[in-house]
Amino acid sequence: MSINAAAHVSPAPDGPPMGDLQIGDIVFIRVTARPFLEVASATNSWTNHVGVVVDDRGDEPLIAESTFPLARTTPLTQFLKRSEQGRCAVARLALPLTDKQREALQAAVGDRLGTFYDTGFNIHSPRQFCSRFVREVINEATNIQLGKVETFATLLQDNADPKLNFWRLWYFGRIPWQRHTVTPASLLRSPDVRVIFDSQMSNTP
Repeated sequence: MSINAAAHVSPAPDGPPMGDLQIGDIVFIRVTARPFLEVASATNSWTNHVGVVVDDRGDEPLIAESTFPLARTTPLTQFLKRSEQGRCAVARLALPLTDKQREALQAAVGDRLGTFYDTGFNIHSPRQFCSRFVREVINEATNIQLGKVETFATLLQDNADPKLNFWRLWYFGRIPWQRHTVTPASLLRSPDVRVIFDSQMSNTP
């Protein structure tokens, strides 16, 4: 895997240009599978899936992501096509990555590629899920811990309409209230990142 710090993203036909992406940039989307829509609802956020720029391939960055069934890399255009109405946002770490940190991030991603997806969203599982994956590779490369680890009880109690019937079905009748997890919304709200692009905004500072 070659190291290229930045890759130019061509303008999408139905949206503004995304500018230059760098290794370590975090890309948020909204997928339409029911469990992920419920994740967005539970976190009072539009986003429910996240990946991280790990490299470019020609003119197109590669996004590393934990998805079903296995963690993998996906070309940016394919990643964005999965988002409802093309919604996306890009966040960048407040402190620029060094070359050593970029290499460490790529190594951390490589160690996790092929890992099975955790449909239970358990941060202590041997499997992976999207926000945990991004949080871990960033932390391994930079020692920065993005997002907030919280229990299901805390997560759902902060929602006015937590839709417990769905989660009871998802967990076969018993919601694991004390299970720790981390969400895409939590990463997006982290004080250690700044949003550099949002498809819903005409101008992003």
